[in-house]
Order: sequence, then C-alpha cells, then structure tokens
Amino acid sequence: MAVAVIGTGNIGARVAHRLAQGGVDVTVAASNLGSAQAAAEKIGNGVTASGVQDAIAGADTVVLATWFDTAKQLLADNAQALKGKIVVDPSNNIAPDGDGFKSLNPEGVSAGQQLAKLMPAGARFVKAFGTLGADGLDATQTAEGDKVALYYATDDDAAGAAVADLITKGGWAPVRAGGVDDTARIEVFGDLHQFGGLNGRLLSESEARASLA
Repeated sequence: MAVAVIGTGNIGARVAHRLAQGGVDVTVAASNLGSAQAAAEKIGNGVTASGVQDAIAGADTVVLATWFDTAKQLLADNAQALKGKIVVDPSNNIAPDGDGFKSLNPEGVSAGQQLAKLMPAGARFVKAFGTLGADGLDATQTAEGDKVALYYATDDDAAGAAVADLITKGGWAPVRAGGVDDTARIEVFGDLHQFGGLNGRLLSESEARASLA
C-alpha cells in the first residue's frame, strides 16, 4: 500500500517515519515542496517527497496531518483525486487559549464527525494517528515493556482493516475505538486520548481494549 502523508510537522513527520521503518511506501507532501523534500531527507528510510496533488494521485491512503481548517480545504480542493482513496484524519480542532488549548468544535461534535461529512464521494474515512501526542508517536513501548496501543475509528470495516495494518507496520498495536460517532473519544479532550482522560499514559493493547468498556 502506498501512503501519502500531507503535512510534515510534529505528527506527519513521525507517522511517515514509523510507517517507512515498517516497510510502507511513503511519500510526504507539503504546501512548499522544499519543505517536503527536507523532511523526506531527514526521515530517510526510502521516504520520497512530492507536491500535494502528485502525492495524492500516487497513493492508496492519504493521511491529512495538517491543521483542521487545512484538512477541510484539502478535501475540497482534491475531491476528484480522493475518490477511491482511504483518507486518514489525525486532526484535533484546537487553538491556544493562554493556559493550554481550547476546542474549536461546535458543542457535542468532534473534528472527525465534521470531516467525515466533508469526504468527497467515494473517499473512505478513518480517524487515526491523532490519539497520541507527538512524543507518544515516537514511543516504541509502554513503561511495562508492551507495544503501545493506537486507537482508530471508522464506519468502514475494510478501510479500518487497511489502516489497522498500517498501524501494525508502524510498530503500534491497533485498537478500534468504534465508528465516526465515537471519534470524540480519541481526540484531544476525549477519555481515550493520551492527554485527555489518560493523563499522559501510554496503554498496551490489553489496557486499551479494557478502556473501551
């Protein structure tokens, strides 16, 4: 499976690195090609760089590792190109508020629910890779020495299975948290987010499954 990671910041670069280490064909892209090329060179492991449109065209799965508003614009600008692709959303719709961060979502609606409704016809939505902080994405094991669990959520079983395989190749343990209506649980203020209800903890697969109850 070929993966395009759009965005080369704290999340995008780490996801690209982990997937490439696991043998996944990864291309990184950014609004500035030079930034993408610099990121690809730093990541190594065979990661290539291209423009956003070319990266999407050559991918089976597209990870929108961008700010929420940028993800919305990417969906609108690339609607035809995303047809038939799995679109992975790690976004947290937040902004600094002086003491930390505040949610920019409407009351009772997650970022994932909003983006799922904006999916172009034929695109397949999965929420993943945003349930851990950037440093958590680097972690290879929990304090007890277990593989770190990574939650995902989707209403599309086949797309979810494909992303679960990517999570496994990236060295994490995939745990499905439910469907689109459950995405708030794995976003930054949710009970299953590392810096929400988990208070910074990294969970093993068994702990993550137990926490779903």
